[in-house]
Order: sequence, then structure tokens, then C-alpha cells
Amino acid sequence: MLQLLSAGASFSLRARAQTTEPPAEPDLLHTLRKEHPRLLLFEADFDRLRFLIHENALSKRIYGDLEKECDRILSIPPVEYKLVGPRLQAQTRRAIDRIAALGIMYGISGRDPWLHRAMLEMNAAAAFKDWNPSRLIDTAEMTCAFAIGYDWLYSALTPEERATIRDAIVTKSLDVVLPVYQKPMPWSGNHPPHWNLVCNAGFAMGALAVAEDVPEKSAAILRGVLDSAPHGFQTYGPEGAWPEGPANSEYALRYACILCSALTTALGTDSGLSSTRGFDRAGRFRVYTTGPAIHGASADDAGATPELFWLAKRFNSPPLAWIEERELDRGQWPDPLDLGWFEREVRPQQPSTWPLDAAFHSVQLASFRSSWEDPNALFFAVKGGDNKNARGRIDLGSFVLEAGGVRWAFDPDLGDAPAAAGSGQLPPGGVNRTAAHNTLLIDDENQDPRAEAAIVRQDFGNELSWVQIDLSKANGAKLRQWTRRAGLVQRQAVLIEDIVRAPQPVEVVWGMLTETDITFNGASASLKKGAWNLALEIRTPRHAVFDTLLIGASVRKLIVRLGEKATDLDLSILITPWRDGQPKPKVTGQFPELAAGPPAAK
Repeated sequence: MLQLLSAGASFSLRARAQTTEPPAEPDLLHTLRKEHPRLLLFEADFDRLRFLIHENALSKRIYGDLEKECDRILSIPPVEYKLVGPRLQAQTRRAIDRIAALGIMYGISGRDPWLHRAMLEMNAAAAFKDWNPSRLIDTAEMTCAFAIGYDWLYSALTPEERATIRDAIVTKSLDVVLPVYQKPMPWSGNHPPHWNLVCNAGFAMGALAVAEDVPEKSAAILRGVLDSAPHGFQTYGPEGAWPEGPANSEYALRYACILCSALTTALGTDSGLSSTRGFDRAGRFRVYTTGPAIHGASADDAGATPELFWLAKRFNSPPLAWIEERELDRGQWPDPLDLGWFEREVRPQQPSTWPLDAAFHSVQLASFRSSWEDPNALFFAVKGGDNKNARGRIDLGSFVLEAGGVRWAFDPDLGDAPAAAGSGQLPPGGVNRTAAHNTLLIDDENQDPRAEAAIVRQDFGNELSWVQIDLSKANGAKLRQWTRRAGLVQRQAVLIEDIVRAPQPVEVVWGMLTETDITFNGASASLKKGAWNLALEIRTPRHAVFDTLLIGASVRKLIVRLGEKATDLDLSILITPWRDGQPKPKVTGQFPELAAGPPAAK
């Protein structure tokens, strides 16, 4: 995923006041809603959903998809819990997906097989020796799954079943994490940032679920959450940008919304967390960094963003609801919260008033698209950033590209990379090598892990929309200058230009990772997938040629070879998508002459 530059954003005065002057612990629970369910949804919400699925076509279809998923779950064994290396994460995510789907569907329909299967899943997890406390993000996700199951199914569970789930939450989660809040680990501050929000949300869910039974313990954990979570929320930049890239951005945002929603439904307030500066624009950032291609057509890879429904209502931003409804209409597999947070009263509205392009300077990322409405729209995103803040992803200058519903150029840290990208089929060192990203490789060496790269100019328009990134520090003393200019030409093609000046000759290799079929001939290359094509043309220099590297069974890297080392290089590549049966667009636009010195961003 594109790694993004961290940006500070002070949390709200209300949150700060509550952090510096904590009330007595019992006061935290004095507004606790007594009835279950009280986490994310109330009983009235299940009544609302029963009515909604009969009168609203999209919610009816979401219900139908979740119904198929619950029936599928009945036909397969429960999750088998075992560590994979140091992680339990694959199992915890499968557990939360299954328990949430079975829980919400039983709450609506009352079908006993779904209730019994949810209990079977929780029995299996409760019987596992622990929830991997050495990696508390796993523990937090499992706690969230159990909190949902306990809360949403509470009235249907026997006293013995409640005790099993409650005891697992207390002994495998709350007892484990309470000393951590008393003597914080890095995630309870802000490192890595997404751990803060995921862990705080999971443990808050657990504490709120069983608060009446262990009030002092739950209150102490909630105090820790309210002390810690503002550090996570202040990670959002003023434009809503998140510093870890779109995959972890969506992960953090999902749990940030779960935390705010759970606190509000259970206690009546989120203690000002959702009022943190920049958080109101986090959904917008998510939309701008997501292309129009469908990336999840099954329950195993849903790719849904139900938090957009929650954010649309919380911040009165109808375009966010429109975006999620559009994806679901087009076949995106739903998350259970797509149904739970679906609001008939939030009128979706196309983001037609939103610009097609945006630059997020707190993370040095820019994105461009040809349309909001067209599912085959051209989408391009490019980044600078800060390698010190990239968790080892030394990928300054990397980009992604979509058109025709195809992800033509993927970055293995974008979260939508193919399975091969996560299975050892990238260059040795995986995503922690510059060679595994869509950027220039200088002398076959990694970028400087301390380097930063800023967007120093942006010029957005219909005929030519672009940014200029100063990457001169990316490779230390090897380069005097490296400027990457990139953007859309006539909303029909992508133009990428790299200007490199070096004190001594260096080998420069341009690269782009793809899963598509490639043919190439000299300065031209063609990619093909289904009915769509992508043409690449090297405009300059005249002697440069395309070549490919086979990275794995499905992953290829299209590269540009210069044939010799260089001290001065002006490399310009035009990338044009088109559909079978239609003429390839004729694109003649080019960037203006490069000004001397880095101009200020507009």
C-alpha cells in the first residue's frame, strides 16, 4: 500500500480535558445502557432492519447475500485456531466475520441454526488456550468478535452460554490487557498508529459488553481506552489522511468508527473522540484513495467499507453513503455492518461537487480520476512521503493505476495486491525492498530509509492535471536531483515523467508491478485483461526499451531499460487505456517545461 507521511492533529478540547482530569472510575459506567444489545445496534435497530429489507431493494439484496454466507458457514467446520508464525490474525478476522454475520442475521430472522452456529464458533475460540496476548491486536480482534456475539445474541443465550462467552472475554482479554493499560505498551500510545485504534476499540467493546458483571475491571479498561485513544485519533491529518497507506487506513478507520459507535450506544457519548480535528474528513480520504474497481466479490475478501455509512450519518456527508451504496450495487460483497449501519434516512448524494483530483500534503499523496460515476473510470494515485514513517516500505514515488475495472499497476502495500504479493513471490525482502514498488530503482539499491519526498507543485485541470514530487533525497548522495511529475492528460491517459541528475553515472530502472498479460516491442508495451487494454509508450529518451521480470506465478514487473548508466535522464512514459472495439485515444498533452528550482505547491 502507498505509505503516507505522518501528520499530527490535536485532539478535541473535550477529549483532552477528560484525559487530563479523569473522573472516578465508577462514573465511567453511570450512563451504561442496561439492556442488550447496546453495542453498535439496539433492539430497535433490528426491528428497523426487518422493516427495511422488505421496502428497500438494496438492503434486501445485502440481506440476501448475508443469508447465503450464513448458510455457507453452516456447511463448513468452525474456525480452527492455531498460530501461523507469531500471528492468530487470519483466524480472528474469520471469527469476527462469521460471528457478526450470524449475529445480525439471527437478530433479524430468529433462525435457530444461525444462533447455534454462532455459539459453536465462540465455543471453539473460547476453548483455545489464549488469544495470542504476545500480539495484542489479535487479542483485540477476538475480543471484538466475542463482544458482538455476546451482546447481539444475549437474550437468546442460555445462562451457561453467556457464562462461557463472558468468562472468555474476562480471562482471555480483559485480565490480560488491564496491566497493559496500567503500564502502557507502544500501541497504547501511537506506534504503530493503526494498532492504537484497533486495540482500543476491541478492548472497549469487551469491557462494555460485560460491564455489569465486572464493573471495576471494565471501568478501569475504559479509562485506559479514553487515555490512549486520543493519541490514535490525533494521527489523522487535517485533511483526514492516515500515515500508513490505504489498507491500514481502512483498517484503522473501521475500528475508529466501531469505537465511537460502541461508546455512544453503550454510554451515550464517545467522549469527544469523533470530534478530533481531521477525523470528519477521514471518510473523504478513504474515498479519494480508493479506485472504482471492485476488489471483493466474496465473503472471504469483502473489501466493503461500511464505516462510510456511519461517517455519512455522523458528519452529514451523503456522498460517503452514495459511494458505499454504489459499490454494493455493483456487486461488492457486503459486510454485516453494511446492513447494520444502512440508513434509509441518509439520502445518498453523488459527490459531483467534489473535485476529481486531490492532494493530501500531510502524507504527500495525490489521486486523480476521470469520473466519479463511471465504474470503468481511469484512476491514478502517486506518492512521496517519508521512509522513516513507512514501516520499512521504502517506496517514495510509487503509484497505482486502474482503468476499465482493472488494477493495472498495483503496489504490494496497497492492501489490494494479489495473493502472490503476500506469498513470497515479490523480490527478496518483499515489500521492504524498493524493487517491490512502482518507482525508480537506482543502482539496484534500496532507497535511503531516512529520506523524505514532498509534493512541491500541483496543477489540477481538465486537460492536464498533475503533481510534481521532489525525490532528490530518496537515494542519498547518488542523485543531485530526481523530480517525478505525474498525472492525467485529457482525463484519458496517465503521464509519468522522471528527471534525474546524478554526479556520477547511475543505473536507472523504471518499474511497474502488474498481474496482466504483457507484450512489448522496443519503446512500446501493451497490457491486456479481458476486454481492456493498456498501452505504454516511452516518449523520451529514444533509446529506452521495455522489458519484463517474472516475479511469481502471476506477478510480473514491467521495466524500462536504458542500456547504459546515466548522469542526466529525462524519462517520459505515456500510459493509455482503451477498450476492445473502440479506438485508442490520441493523447498529445505534455507537462510544461520544468521550472528551475522546486516551485511551491499551489
